[in-house]
Amino acid sequence: MGLLQLNIVVIQEKIKVKLKIKAESQNGAKMRLKGKGFPVYRKEGEFGDLYVTLNIQMPSNLTAEEKTLFQQLKDLKK
Repeated sequence: MGLLQLNIVVIQEKIKVKLKIKAESQNGAKMRLKGKGFPVYRKEGEFGDLYVTLNIQMPSNLTAEEKTLFQQLKDLKK
């Protein structure tokens, strides 16, 4: 789960697309960016949709202080 809201840039075939990832987005979530994909064959000026799948990675090699903070967050959810 992505805990915080993020703003990222997706680069696809020399085109940059800004994308806002909502807080608490889940790993594997799919987003459709309408009209931001590849050009449509034989339809000049038309573009398909670009699909983005979130691959959220959890931090590794946490310090003792970071582990304590995550435990405190977990305890707040109880």
